[in-house]
Amino acid sequence: MTFYISKIFWLVAQPLSLALLLLVIGLFAGLLKWTRSRTWANVAAALVLVVTLFTSTGAVLLQQLENRFARADLPSGGPSCIITLGGGFESEVVTARGGFEMTQAGDRFVETLRLARDFPAARILVSGGDGSLSGAYEGDAVIAERFFSAFGIPADRLIRETESRDTFENAANTETLLASNGLENCLLVTSAFHMPRSMGLFRELGLTVLPWPTDYRTTGKASLGLDFTQPSVNTQLMTTAVREWTGLLFNYLAGRTQAFFPQ
Repeated sequence: MTFYISKIFWLVAQPLSLALLLLVIGLFAGLLKWTRSRTWANVAAALVLVVTLFTSTGAVLLQQLENRFARADLPSGGPSCIITLGGGFESEVVTARGGFEMTQAGDRFVETLRLARDFPAARILVSGGDGSLSGAYEGDAVIAERFFSAFGIPADRLIRETESRDTFENAANTETLLASNGLENCLLVTSAFHMPRSMGLFRELGLTVLPWPTDYRTTGKASLGLDFTQPSVNTQLMTTAVREWTGLLFNYLAGRTQAFFPQ
């Protein structure tokens, strides 16, 4: 139930959806002749749109997440396992067309492939089922088996966790697989902005994992200001940042993590 509530909440809470909702509220307030409510709703919608489209706020918020965890020092002799969190494949497209088309987060699997070749003794645990509301698509763990096989990684190195739909389930389901396979002190590969939320959830379960962030979206040098050059990029950065900060807050309030912003 929590999974579905979070999905529905995010449909409304992401910046452009929120702006649309405020405009609709303003429209109905106008029809009801609630002049003050209409004005406030329209002003709030305009503010959300300006900040999202024409400022660097999203980049600044996202780089705070990306800068939180540096890559860990590799264990002597290399890692015994590599945990890769899903989100790197276009599941809907792949289910329809086959192959392994990647999302912007595909670096998670490219970096895992590089690590797998550098450390041939390491097991690879891919955690990721179908995170859609419909549940009608192949999950990342299923697609990953084809991806790694295409680049010469044998299937017996791969451990697939195919049931998780969000980061909380990633951590909970991975805990069981690590225990059953006798694996510990693994590298955790995920997008840099996603690392604080992931590390907080894994730590809460008592799992010691070594952060290995990838898929950086910012230069790390962004500062607040107006930016009229790339509204679509600004919107993507803001949407990703708001989702992650909201996820951090939710996990903290729900008691899933001990710290709001793990470090």
